[in-house]
Amino acid sequence: MWIAGAAKRIPAAGRPLGLRLGFALRPGMRVGLFGGSFNPAHDGHAHVAETALMRLRLDRVIWLVSPQNPLKSTAGTASLAARMASARSRARGPRMIVSDAESRLGSKYTIDILRVLKARFPGVRFVWIMGADNLASLHSWRGWAQIMREMPVAVIARPGAEVKSRFSPAARRFAFAKVPARAATRLAGRAPPAWVYLRAPLNFTSSTSLRARPPGAS
Repeated sequence: MWIAGAAKRIPAAGRPLGLRLGFALRPGMRVGLFGGSFNPAHDGHAHVAETALMRLRLDRVIWLVSPQNPLKSTAGTASLAARMASARSRARGPRMIVSDAESRLGSKYTIDILRVLKARFPGVRFVWIMGADNLASLHSWRGWAQIMREMPVAVIARPGAEVKSRFSPAARRFAFAKVPARAATRLAGRAPPAWVYLRAPLNFTSSTSLRARPPGAS
């Protein structure tokens, strides 16, 4: 059984391979971190990333492709290379970056990668991006309360997740830190905890439905 709890700190530099992340960030940049298995990536993921990019006025959105989600079985997870390629096919435009930084840095949990990237790029204004379906289950993540306190969080509406997400343990516990959607452009400059819930035209695509399609189905 997966038990959520506080996350222990890993070395700030991560593994030596993490010295080469494949991207560079400058102090003062506003950067969204969008993590997931992307198994496979789909237009719903692109919708979340693009909504955050525009509504938060970000300079970059980094798609952090997880080597393996601790909450999901390895049996149904495609290779990291395949999922990286899938994410690249959906991350459109020069301000979207697809990265295997979690694998390079040796981080197993989201809280690890957030802390390491903050240490690696001081002065960058990071925002963690997630779909509303992830907010609904955030309380099952290791160090979930620490994630909310580590950097501002942007939650993008997803089909069927609004009620569960808005009344989830994470939303209730951090209700005091919620900022109105009209203030989303200033989220990256806020001290955490701070989070915003953004509604946008919904995209109903999901990785689960894509994996269930017969081979060759359009």
